[in-house]
Amino acid sequence: MIMTWFRWPAAFVCAVSLGVLHVDLAAQPRRDGPVPKPSLPNPYELVPDWPALPRPFKGPAGRKWGEVIRVHAATNGNIWVFHRCFHDQPNGDATCLNRGDMNPPILEFSPAGMLLRTAGVGLFAHPHGFTVDGQGNLWATDTNDEVEILGIPARNDRGVPFGQTVLKISPDGRVLMTLGRPGVGGTAPSLFDRPTGVAVASDGSIFVSDGHWRNRSNTARVVKYSANGTFLKTWGRLGEAPGEFRDPHDIAIGGSRGYVYVADRLNSRVQVFDQEGTFVAAWKQFGQPSSVHVDEADNLYVGATYQDPARGSVTGRSNEPNDRAIVIGDALTGQLKYLIPDPGDLRTMTDTGTSASGIAVDRAGNIYAADVGFNNLRKYVKTR
Repeated sequence: MIMTWFRWPAAFVCAVSLGVLHVDLAAQPRRDGPVPKPSLPNPYELVPDWPALPRPFKGPAGRKWGEVIRVHAATNGNIWVFHRCFHDQPNGDATCLNRGDMNPPILEFSPAGMLLRTAGVGLFAHPHGFTVDGQGNLWATDTNDEVEILGIPARNDRGVPFGQTVLKISPDGRVLMTLGRPGVGGTAPSLFDRPTGVAVASDGSIFVSDGHWRNRSNTARVVKYSANGTFLKTWGRLGEAPGEFRDPHDIAIGGSRGYVYVADRLNSRVQVFDQEGTFVAAWKQFGQPSSVHVDEADNLYVGATYQDPARGSVTGRSNEPNDRAIVIGDALTGQLKYLIPDPGDLRTMTDTGTSASGIAVDRAGNIYAADVGFNNLRKYVKTR
């Protein structure tokens, strides 16, 4: 859906006039339609055959991966991957049910691409959001809201339903905390309806983007918890106005101001808030975002689809030019800097996903992209 802009909230206009927020309004795109893919430099080069997967770990039909949904660069330099258990069925919603010990959803790699350990077997039906906190704990969401998938009951060996939860997991695979109620969707403080992403602030506060489209509650919000899992607040609802969402698909916290960035996918914008939920900005120049990441140097990385206004949206396999890209901009002003075009062939997609359904950047500046639609994981290095 193409959103209609009304006006900036008065508080935001005041903040700009006082110099509190250095948002370059001249860099804002037109707000009356899809934004075409911009022409920007690409100083990055793809690293071939990264990472090295042991022989038993192979995706369907001889591919290296199945659907890869998220990736994270930990402070120690290791790279964590959250994926759908080397599977691609159902297309776009591949399941981890009954995949077994040789198809773990969580993998940790060294910077050189060597597999170090795995985790998460038997914990997820439909992996989606993922991050690693400052203490090395893993946080992951399961968006499953079905009683069964491909004829398989969506329950674990103890009969507990999978899905509608955020799990905190130790690096060795122990579940330390569960937010949400397994198998139960809703909008109460203790419930989610298809939670898409999770981010942990420096003080341990937990932020969850909730409401993958479609969900039965028509929810679209951000939920904030304390470090011990106590509900604190929620903001947002289904809609198009500033602070509202349509498919909040990913969430990130970072940069010099610790802002909260949300990939408001079906509104084709990135929304920015402070950690109390106060609206800061909404940017459409990043296309239709599926993922967001912010580094320490205030660079914003977005996995985006740019919809050509002349031909409408590409929502699946197509012979048209690939309009997906990783776009990089300033996390404080929204000004665009670089664009990494997607190397994938749209005729081979197994999903309607973007170039990068998950993005991570390590301290050396290398970029990692998780491709749910092309069953792939990519690494880029900056060459100039």
